[in-house]
Amino acid sequence: MSKKMNVLMVIVDTLRKDHLGCYGNKWIKTPSFDYLANKSVLFTNAYPDSLPTLQVRRALHTGCRVFPFKDHKDFKGNQFVPILGWGPIPDEQDTLAEILQRHGYRTAFFTDTYHQFKPNMNFHRGFDEWHWIRGQENDAFRSGPKPSQEEIRKHIPENFLDQGMENIRFRTLNGGQTRKRYTDFISEYLMNTRERHVEEDYFPAQIFMSAADWLERNQDAEGFFLLVDSFDPHEPWDPPYAYRKLYDPEDENVTDILASLYGPADQINNRALIRLKANYAGEVTLVDRWLGFLLKKMNYLGLMENTIIVVVSDHGHSIGEHNMVAKTGYPMTREIADLVLMIYHPRYEGEIKCDALVYNFDIPFTILNLLDIEPDLPMDGKDIWSVALGKAPQLYDHVTCGWGPLVMVRDNQWWYNDYIWGEKPLLFNLESDPRLENNVAIKHPDICEKLRNLAVADAGGSVPDYMKQATDAPGCTPLL
Repeated sequence: MSKKMNVLMVIVDTLRKDHLGCYGNKWIKTPSFDYLANKSVLFTNAYPDSLPTLQVRRALHTGCRVFPFKDHKDFKGNQFVPILGWGPIPDEQDTLAEILQRHGYRTAFFTDTYHQFKPNMNFHRGFDEWHWIRGQENDAFRSGPKPSQEEIRKHIPENFLDQGMENIRFRTLNGGQTRKRYTDFISEYLMNTRERHVEEDYFPAQIFMSAADWLERNQDAEGFFLLVDSFDPHEPWDPPYAYRKLYDPEDENVTDILASLYGPADQINNRALIRLKANYAGEVTLVDRWLGFLLKKMNYLGLMENTIIVVVSDHGHSIGEHNMVAKTGYPMTREIADLVLMIYHPRYEGEIKCDALVYNFDIPFTILNLLDIEPDLPMDGKDIWSVALGKAPQLYDHVTCGWGPLVMVRDNQWWYNDYIWGEKPLLFNLESDPRLENNVAIKHPDICEKLRNLAVADAGGSVPDYMKQATDAPGCTPLL
């Protein structure tokens, strides 16, 4: 009896599509992503149905829409409760891991994305084993002596230091506020990473090395499903010095600017912005290097010949574009919403580009279809593999992405972003303005209305009342 086809899914947090060579980037080194892309179907118009972090993972685990967040409720201990849809996987939905487990697959989950293991969360469902590598962001992982004020000051933009440590005021996208939480955030992260000394101690290395070790121990499985979920290149952006130096030749190993400020870019000086961009690019290359480590292990074990590999990002991050250093639901730009998505199948080796609009929740259904497994419970996802191979027409004439009370709708010509009831429309013509720099909403109210109506239809035909109560424009960070 031949072995089952294996599945490896890699989720990469905050990975911008335009920062990979396979999507046209010329200045960032991403040989591992590019190597896999050259053997894969590369999707150029992939989108999430909802944002940010946990909403995406719910869709990737279940193959079901999260927008319009009908199951939203308050969860004790959840600091992201105001962001609609930020919650556990619903009991009435199956997960990809559970389905594959029932079909005899050995399942494992390696991640440092800590939100999935907060109180009430259940993203480990269906996994024979799971490993949470702790210490990312402000995960309350380490206690002990606090970093000194001098150490914390190294990570504050220079032009804010003259305001005093206790009165640092950033202009956020929701208005200015004193940012003591910013320094608390830095303090926790510095404690979490205090014992880090060599590259192998960095989070991407830990994630991908642990997954590679699991493959070595479990290569005899009749079939396996391995999920690797890397929080990097999510901020804090602090790659090893050699990686930063690649993109900032003037970097003299001064460890500053760990975290995004989540506000207008013009409030920090140009030098700080250069550092932010270099730090982020360095983290992308760092993740690439350790993804390559895992792929080399796959090749060494002969697993590339019998494994479907999916690499997908959850969202991106603006770093100066549109005068933003942030990711938000408004404005929701291409830097934020365009996803990385490639699917490798050993029987179809060779780069194929698919320009059709697709959703992230299509991925679980597509994987099951490739394995000839019928899901026990309904999924919203569709088979995008047939579309990619030219055996089926484009599935969607538009996509909708919800973020709290905000929606983004794009079709083949227009990009629309607004509150779902229509209040502050942003509209961009993708044909003449692919970078989304010229808002033409005032000129085309009819198109705005048409696209908003598409979002309402995708929400079930009406705007839920609870959305009307969420009147802010939420970001994605505990710093706000």
